[in-house]
Amino acid sequence: MRIHSIEHEPFEGLANIEVWAKNRGHTISRTLLFNNEELPDIDDFDWLVIMGGSMNIYEEEKYPWLREEKNFIAEAIAGKKIVLGICLGSQLIADVLGGRVSRNTYKEIGWFPVSLTTDAKNSPVFSTLPPKFTAFHWHGDTFKIPPGAVRIAESEACANQAFEYGRVIGLQFHIEYSVDSINLMLKNCADELVDGKYIQAADEIASHISNVREMNKLLILLLDNIERKFGKS
Repeated sequence: MRIHSIEHEPFEGLANIEVWAKNRGHTISRTLLFNNEELPDIDDFDWLVIMGGSMNIYEEEKYPWLREEKNFIAEAIAGKKIVLGICLGSQLIADVLGGRVSRNTYKEIGWFPVSLTTDAKNSPVFSTLPPKFTAFHWHGDTFKIPPGAVRIAESEACANQAFEYGRVIGLQFHIEYSVDSINLMLKNCADELVDGKYIQAADEIASHISNVREMNKLLILLLDNIERKFGKS
């Protein structure tokens, strides 16, 4: 398959999604919005992956490309593409589908458990994942579950951690991060590590970096399930 990535920051790339894609023989293209690159033609890809970023989905005056990106996401969904959004990417998808994005009660940064909902048991994408697992988090906003979508996961700090809408998947949490990804976040976003109920200090985050191995297993399982369910033969 042809996978296209939309990236909002130089330090938030595909990470272990790229490793998986190359191992499965898929091709990868990308649009770097932070370099003001143009979005592709809708026929140029099969699977759209929308990555994270430090901006908010409603900061269109500061980041004018957000309007075009939202229109593009809507076009990809209407075109029956596979669409996977992570963190900011999931919020952008939720907004496009009518799920309001706003500040979460808590900022959630670090290693925290994610629990699947009972509805996840009926999903061919999520049903084979463990009912509870540790993921990495770095967000202050949250999304409402869009109309017609299924709420898939939650955490103690954030009620809406994932949703599914046909061929469209939104993940608030990160399981795609590599060790390098986390180190880049600690380097570029360290100012966000303030005191908070669900904000871990940099040394605590670093001390559990071995969690990446288990996260990558979950990522592979999830992506394989998406490819099996929605991928072209």
